[in-house]
Amino acid sequence: MIIRRNAVVCSLCMLLSLLFPSCEKEASKTKTMYKTWSSYLGDPGRSHYSTLSQITPKNVSQLKIAWSYEAPDWGQMQMNPIVADSILYGVTAALRVVALHAGTGKELWQFGDSVKVWHSTSRGVSYWEKGADKRILCTRGSDLYALDALSGKPIPSFGAHGKVDMRSGMVVSAQNKFVISNTPGTIYKDLIIMPLRVSEGPGAPPGDVMAFNVITGEVAWVFHTIPDVGEPGSETWGNPGVRNSNLVGAANNWAGMAVDEEAGIIYVPTGSAAPDFYGGIRKGSNLYSNSLVALNADTGDYIWHFQFTHHDIWDRDLPAPPNLLTVEKEGKKIPAVAQVTKQGYVYVFDRKTGIPIFNIEEVPVPPSSLEGEEAWPTQPFPVKPTPFARQSTELTENDLSPFAENKDELSEIFRKSDKRIYAPPGLEPVILLPGYDGAAEWGGAAADPEEGVLYVNSNEMPRMLLMGKAEENRTDIPMGEAVYNQYCVSCHQADRKGMEASGFPSLVDLQLRKEKPEVSSIITQGKGMMTGFPDIQKEEKEALLRFLFDEEIKHSVTEKIINTNTQPVPFIHQGYNKFLDDNGLPAIAPPWGTLHAIDLNTGEYIWSVPFGNTPELGEKGIGTGTENYGGPVVTENGLLFIAATRDGLFRVFDKKTGTILWEYELPAPAFATPAMYEVNGKQYIALACGGEKLGTKKGNQIIAFALK
Repeated sequence: MIIRRNAVVCSLCMLLSLLFPSCEKEASKTKTMYKTWSSYLGDPGRSHYSTLSQITPKNVSQLKIAWSYEAPDWGQMQMNPIVADSILYGVTAALRVVALHAGTGKELWQFGDSVKVWHSTSRGVSYWEKGADKRILCTRGSDLYALDALSGKPIPSFGAHGKVDMRSGMVVSAQNKFVISNTPGTIYKDLIIMPLRVSEGPGAPPGDVMAFNVITGEVAWVFHTIPDVGEPGSETWGNPGVRNSNLVGAANNWAGMAVDEEAGIIYVPTGSAAPDFYGGIRKGSNLYSNSLVALNADTGDYIWHFQFTHHDIWDRDLPAPPNLLTVEKEGKKIPAVAQVTKQGYVYVFDRKTGIPIFNIEEVPVPPSSLEGEEAWPTQPFPVKPTPFARQSTELTENDLSPFAENKDELSEIFRKSDKRIYAPPGLEPVILLPGYDGAAEWGGAAADPEEGVLYVNSNEMPRMLLMGKAEENRTDIPMGEAVYNQYCVSCHQADRKGMEASGFPSLVDLQLRKEKPEVSSIITQGKGMMTGFPDIQKEEKEALLRFLFDEEIKHSVTEKIINTNTQPVPFIHQGYNKFLDDNGLPAIAPPWGTLHAIDLNTGEYIWSVPFGNTPELGEKGIGTGTENYGGPVVTENGLLFIAATRDGLFRVFDKKTGTILWEYELPAPAFATPAMYEVNGKQYIALACGGEKLGTKKGNQIIAFALK
């Protein structure tokens, strides 16, 4: 049926090309776009999609490693490689940019080998060209670099000696704040629009959306996600001047964006306001946090928006770029934009107007019990599609894990925990399912842009949400401990034992594992999920290091935090704790990871399958699904490629049925989205195998597969 449909389409295109030559040109452009991988996630619409067809359902089992590159740094690599002019560009675990021959893996150049090692993660780089001028745009810390794509050398005419500080376009109070970018910027004409990562607590800067000129590095336009006084939306923050309060911030885009180049519209998904879990100092719905905002890509002017979570106090950031695709409704083709969420919902809109393709209902949700907090009374739920992950309200005690050995303990926790959807944070535990990282996460979804089908992998890791009363500044503890309690305790815990299962390492006996200069660097720059604190006072930082390294306190025990530039909130988050059994596995029954195909023309599911296996359970764990990070790649001819799971396998599925066609054990898990491309008539798929996340072994390889 698909072959017949394509034949009809080809005949129609041939007729249209005779009547309207521009149609042929546009069709050719579209076809070419999906044969290359020069943009993050494949194309400006973030489709994760390819029309390359050398690898088929019949021969995919013959895939072999074509080449492997060993990076100089070991550890988690989240990057999606891009390919231009037969050169593959990627980023190592220490943010070194590498250029490799895409057909052999031979290193052509490296940027960053003489620069200090960074402790962050990056999902890749951006590529821009105009004639002979070809550039790679990448970030290190708060700096945006423009590199010559052929040599890897910074371009002197871009900013100051090849770089600009991204904070240059932000409010003055942000100039010394933690600001980085984990995700490649979106290229549109001669602009690059940058995603930003900022801190999540009091004092975070506003997460403005900024466009920089690719040629000069100058700021071209800025959109205020936290409106200034008098701007539309400023009334939704309680205090219209909250943007300049140096207390409330964020509402930043960190996950990346999609752009409709033909329409000149960029689609920006934003995150939650800071501080994340207590909103008593930002009363209101908080526009434009937690929203999909459509902007004029040339000017940054507002076009439309939709807010997915009003007054977010659950850390329900939008976790991935939206997907641009075409859907059919009532016989009419509609250019659409689809956004996946941490809650496990897919929202679909008319790309130009923002009108929902499926109805969205505002549903009453529980009020807050915390003093000073005012949870928003309703939240928006799409009628279709149904969520692609279980919701906490669906759970009963029968849904506790059959593999757990401490079921009585889990049952007690389960019974006393609030399981209502959008149950607000309080002094009693809430089971948050999907968890903080979501159902959908930064790997995002793949889309068949013409057929209107979305492919999304999902986590089902329950978390515990709990708040505690913030202690007033005490005068009977050393400065270092006070600083630790202000900045570190929610993740690394009061006893410094951390939460290994959640990715927050123990800091006990830190002096036996780390040198002080490295820890000092991490405090300033951040590492992985941890944001940095570049604005911490020198005396505070020195005291914190003494505390972490268990050095004798020579200062007065009555010493207090000095020059604190934020106000404490009355309630603080108690950490990103997973709901686990005593073996460290999810406390609820499988599946713990799933993969889905959703027809967005109808809102119905085509198939859903468990995704990944649990090595600790041996044969019992077949089909349990696992936590997974990194997205899929789909092809026109019926394949879905994805790694992402903690079991370390690279799998290929039949995209029509969800059946596994091939799998390969990687040298280390690949928590990243693959890239598909062609060199000299040969089709490759490459991915980064860095491991480390979820307690897996570290790796340092970029691997490309091809047919024999």
